[in-house]
Amino acid sequence: MDTTGLYLAGMRQSPPLVHCITNYVAMNIMANVLLAVGASPAMVHAREEVADFAQLAQTLSVNIGTLDPAWAEAMVTAAGVMRANGRPWVLDPVGVGATRFRQEVCADLLKERPSVIRGNASEILALAGAGAKGRGADAADPVEAAEDAARDLAQRTGAVVAVSGAIDYVTDGSAAYRVANGDALMPRVTALGCSLNGVIAAFLPGQPALPATVAALALYGLAGERAAQSAKGPGSFQTAFLDALAALTPETLTTGARVSRA
Repeated sequence: MDTTGLYLAGMRQSPPLVHCITNYVAMNIMANVLLAVGASPAMVHAREEVADFAQLAQTLSVNIGTLDPAWAEAMVTAAGVMRANGRPWVLDPVGVGATRFRQEVCADLLKERPSVIRGNASEILALAGAGAKGRGADAADPVEAAEDAARDLAQRTGAVVAVSGAIDYVTDGSAAYRVANGDALMPRVTALGCSLNGVIAAFLPGQPALPATVAALALYGLAGERAAQSAKGPGSFQTAFLDALAALTPETLTTGARVSRA
């Protein structure tokens, strides 16, 4: 994709309000990541207001990391507003294979037709009903093991499915891409993966879901590569990562994206 940077330019030209229903661990870093890329984040999860707020937002990111019944209800409500209004939303099925509760909530969320589903290989395998080796939110399966499940899940749900790993795999059930950008320090900073879904959500309004998701993944990985050049460890990496996200331009993204057809 030699036009990857166009999707970053499109997002920044009309910065979206991103409604984030995410976990306690991710709220701060996710908000800062979205500000760094040029979007406007809002962390709103109360059942009493999610429906009203979702009407205001251009896009939604749902993360089931620290799940409880009230948040589950809020997630389904907000996703329903997005579906009813034809607006995009992203599902992060954190640890979906770990408990029956998570599986039931994700089943309800899938009925609201997410635009994009992004998770690690074990999560995508579990969500698709295939065998997975995950431990909580951690993946124990390689990306390659989840590619067939990702295609099947995309075909059944109509969503773009992204499998995160050393080389990401993204498919709409027909076409597929691999994104090779990234750095080994990224998984060592908690909630960076959760925050990625907010960036994907920010790229979706007014842009086709498959290439926009690929562009968001490439942006994120490229920022990680640049941050690692000056970082001394996970702590300094997090600061450098936010700076790198803010500094990347559409031109540098197009040049630095390592995207190939799968």
